[in-house]
Amino acid sequence: MLTKAIRPPGIYPPIGPYAQAIEATGTARLLFISGTMGLAPDSSLPSGFEAQAHRVWTNIGATLAAAGMDFTNLAQLTIWLARRDDWRLGAEIRQQYLGDHQVAMSVVQAGLVHPDWLIEVDAIAVA
Repeated sequence: MLTKAIRPPGIYPPIGPYAQAIEATGTARLLFISGTMGLAPDSSLPSGFEAQAHRVWTNIGATLAAAGMDFTNLAQLTIWLARRDDWRLGAEIRQQYLGDHQVAMSVVQAGLVHPDWLIEVDAIAVA
């Protein structure tokens, strides 16, 4: 599997560590990861945005591993934040897991289904 960041001429550059588009060639598998919250394996919810965000990425990592993939297989993310003020910390935490790997991505502030959930992420991975 090969992914390539597409940087279209004539539009604004990325405003963070992501790409406007990701082209995946030679893909044999697609993995669609449902909205993932910061719930622990026992369904408890850590307190605070930082703890929930780390748990989200741990959960996504476990989902990828179960499919024989890792964070470098991610191609697209949608990140849902309950509070707009958490976007910068959320980006810092995300990059701890993604490193230099770039994805196509959207970040949205929205009311999440449960009032205690502060972040939810869905993803598409390719292999």
